[in-house]
Amino acid sequence: MTALYLPLAVFVSAYVLFIASDKLKPWVSLAAGALLLTLYGAGLLRVPEVEGLGGTFRFFLGEVIEWNVLGLMLGMMVLSKVFEDSRIPAVLAETLVDRSKDARHALFWVTALTGFFSIFLCNVSCVLLIAPVALSLTRKLKLSPVRPLICLAVASNLQGVATLIGDPPSMLMAGHMRLGFNDFFFFQGRPGIFWAVQAGAVASGVVVWALLRRYGCAIRLIEREQVRSWVPAWLIGALVVVLAASSSLDRHFTWLAGTAALVAAVAAGVWYVRAGWGGARELLRAIDWQTLLFLVGMFVLVQSLSDAGWLQRVAGGITALTGGHLLYAFCAVVGVSVVVSAVVDNVPFLVAMIPVADSVARTFSPEGGAEKVPLMMFGLLAGACLGGNITPIGASANIVAMGILRKEGYRVSFPEFMRAGLPFTVAAVLAGCGFIWFVWA
Repeated sequence: MTALYLPLAVFVSAYVLFIASDKLKPWVSLAAGALLLTLYGAGLLRVPEVEGLGGTFRFFLGEVIEWNVLGLMLGMMVLSKVFEDSRIPAVLAETLVDRSKDARHALFWVTALTGFFSIFLCNVSCVLLIAPVALSLTRKLKLSPVRPLICLAVASNLQGVATLIGDPPSMLMAGHMRLGFNDFFFFQGRPGIFWAVQAGAVASGVVVWALLRRYGCAIRLIEREQVRSWVPAWLIGALVVVLAASSSLDRHFTWLAGTAALVAAVAAGVWYVRAGWGGARELLRAIDWQTLLFLVGMFVLVQSLSDAGWLQRVAGGITALTGGHLLYAFCAVVGVSVVVSAVVDNVPFLVAMIPVADSVARTFSPEGGAEKVPLMMFGLLAGACLGGNITPIGASANIVAMGILRKEGYRVSFPEFMRAGLPFTVAAVLAGCGFIWFVWA
């Protein structure tokens, strides 16, 4: 009985504190993970089929904590910083603006460019890179920057899940399913989640075009910056090539992606310092240490719930509530993901829900196999990442965009944000998840 309820009590307590204080999240997660490891060490909790204290700790350090995922995240954070300082994205955005026939076209293509960059870079970095261009244009034309910046934020959140390196949730799913870079494009001979995201992008692009209907005035040229160097772009391109090759070199996604990202980050860091763009301190500040530490604890928390059987119980409950109907179960996973992610950080939610979605999928697979796992996992990822677009607090990119607008003197209410975010989300979810169902059901 103790082994059943202790992990649940620790998890629920930690989650309440996550919601109560964003700043305390990494420390609460680490403390909860350390407490659970102590309970394992004391014999109050046990990992099935793992013998002895040494075996338990080797299991957590070697299998539970996804070091490959953490290494990939850390490397991409450094590369994003170096690429941001190269000014390449800002220059491309300014070029698009200058070549557009009116403000509506300019802001639409700038939004699309933000989405494109978020395929490879952190969503927050994309907003920070492109927002000044949109602000400069709306200032000159004396237009409100509210809707353009909301469009930038939600577009970055959409495309961030298209590839392995775009967003932490993609990396977390890849770690669980052992997906390589190429698997996001084609997996088991079928179109992967990249194409589902593009279906969502086309549908939500119609919404963006409608949201920008009041911006049809003639455009004025804006000042262009100069690219400082193309070296960061070449480094990211080289990393993409290595990750594409890693699909055959590291089929189980255990070491190569993280190692390659760290090597690329070191190379970028050395070049960054030697080029005189800044010092090691600036690069270290660009790393989101809190998220990395937070995930270490979360891996332990979720494993303890699995060992106690709670994740299997939740999966069984979803299956029972949906009457054993695959479509209803898929809609339930997607719907819960969208609603919860609208108000809760999608990273801890995904860490907890990934094994649940996996279990639900296996109940619908022949003889408990993995045939329906891609269907549920892709639906979960799409729902969790797109749900954050409904509210201004649902995703980090939204919070950053609202902060930029606040500095410009614009305060955006929940209803005002939702008038743009909700239709965008509905269009993207229906198109993207419809594609996933059509391909994988």
